[in-house]
Amino acid sequence: MSKFVSLSDAGFNHPSWLTAVGTLAGYGLVLLVLFVALFVLPYLLFTL
Repeated sequence: MSKFVSLSDAGFNHPSWLTAVGTLAGYGLVLLVLFVALFVLPYLLFTL
């Protein structure tokens, strides 16, 4: 018999996991916006 434990039984349904994922997603979005503003937009402005 398999000893597989589903994610809902492993303690991943705690609100702290949602907070951690939301924080990482927020930081990722901020980094993406900064990357576009600092690198992509100047590249497009100077190549056109």
